Amino acid sequence: MTYESGDSSPTVGHRERKRRETAKRIKEAGIRLFMEKGYAATTLDDIAVEAGISRRTFFYYYKSKDDILLTMQNGTGDILADILRDEPLDKRPLEAVRDAVVRVCAPIPTNELLVLDRLMRSSETVQARKAATYIQHEQTVFAVLREKWPEPEREAALRWIAMLSIGAMRLSLEAFNREGGKRALVELVREAFDALEAELR
Repeated sequence: MTYESGDSSPTVGHRERKRRETAKRIKEAGIRLFMEKGYAATTLDDIAVEAGISRRTFFYYYKSKDDILLTMQNGTGDILADILRDEPLDKRPLEAVRDAVVRVCAPIPTNELLVLDRLMRSSETVQARKAATYIQHEQTVFAVLREKWPEPEREAALRWIAMLSIGAMRLSLEAFNREGGKRALVELVREAFDALEAELR
């Protein structure tokens, strides 16, 4: 986070901490209510009351209740990029992305992910916006791949790898939902990448 006017006083750090704590409290309140009442039945006023804030304050942190669900999705590309940057250069690009995706997915509890995924699927608006984030993730992954392997002749292949890798993650989530969480997402991710590798040989 960058601050205007170059203010680096402890007060700024305190304000930022408070802002993050409030945003987290609102998100947790929203998710809790979505799970209890259902997404459609939960109102902004419900979330504000549960989080102990005013309706006006809610809009300082989130534009809509859709944004609460989408916070679960929006940061995935950046997290994936950070992990991918640390992957060794002696790995093949597809292998590096696969391992990064596995590291992102492995810590997520299956039951929690299943509930959140179903909540997202309950809103057409959230689904449409979620689909758009996959394009952003592709672009983010491609940018990191180009940083790690900058040879011009590899650019087209790296773009395909970024698209196919995010596609594999997306299809893994589809299978996870379809199976009702019977298998962990990380298992489905590995399976998707294995199938992709087999076809590319």
